[in-house]
Amino acid sequence: MNLRQLQYFLATAEHGSFTAAARSLYVAQPSLSEQVRQLEAELGVELFARVGRGIALTEAGRALRPEAERVLAGVEQARDVVRDVRELRGGTLSFGMFGTASDYLIADLVGDFRRRYPDVRLRLVGQNSSLVADAVRTGRLEAALVVLPVDDDGLDLRPVHREELVVVGRSPERLGETMTIERLAELPLVLYDAEYGWADPMRRQLAERAQLAGVTLSPAVEVEDLEAAVQLARRGIGDTVVARAVLGTVRGARSLHAVPFAEPLWETFSFIARRDAPVSPATRAFIELVERRLERLGELILYQGGQREQRAS
Repeated sequence: MNLRQLQYFLATAEHGSFTAAARSLYVAQPSLSEQVRQLEAELGVELFARVGRGIALTEAGRALRPEAERVLAGVEQARDVVRDVRELRGGTLSFGMFGTASDYLIADLVGDFRRRYPDVRLRLVGQNSSLVADAVRTGRLEAALVVLPVDDDGLDLRPVHREELVVVGRSPERLGETMTIERLAELPLVLYDAEYGWADPMRRQLAERAQLAGVTLSPAVEVEDLEAAVQLARRGIGDTVVARAVLGTVRGARSLHAVPFAEPLWETFSFIARRDAPVSPATRAFIELVERRLERLGELILYQGGQREQRAS
């Protein structure tokens, strides 16, 4: 039994003849009749009986008709659902982002996406990059934007943006003009992502550099939220390490003194998806918006850097 046979059966039942049914479906009458006969042979019953010059449903045919209608209606509904997803008129987008993305990426992205595709539901999961990578790998998320490094087993990675890491605090005298890893180890550090600790990608970079220099980084305070770390730095409790973009987006960050590392340190953002698994049209559209946002962010940082240089000169 196949969908074509059910379609031909229902058309014949509606029009009362093979000829009229074939004409309505724009198919040859012998082809339609043969498909109906094959359906009858498979079911082991006659579905139509001759009545005068026409045909009518048998008892078996009358029993099959509502079931055939339900099957074809379900198929059409499935097509509609898929069509809506393909044409961005429905469905749910499940996308992951590193935890601090909410501080300078998500709000604008959601607004842009909802204006363009109001019928697509959004599910944005913000966690540490390593946890997000695990969720993509197991299929709980379709794709994500993470900070490298992460375990890339089973994943396709596409790096798209770099953010310079800077040390921020309330005391210019304590921070100086540039920061070395040896001096960082002596500061009262406030670090965020407390739950994931030194497995966090940014912290991993700091730990690797400290190991090469033969020093140990021991934060005085650990908090979960980036904004909380910034607020503690504003109160003079300690100094923290953030991406430069945070200076223009997180509340109160502009008031802090920021210095780069003497040997620059960068966060690399990368899109990830399961290897050889296609992403949905909605996810592709969202990724395009993310890329544009990151481009604008890079341009803004360059502009702000130029402004700082002008003021310094």
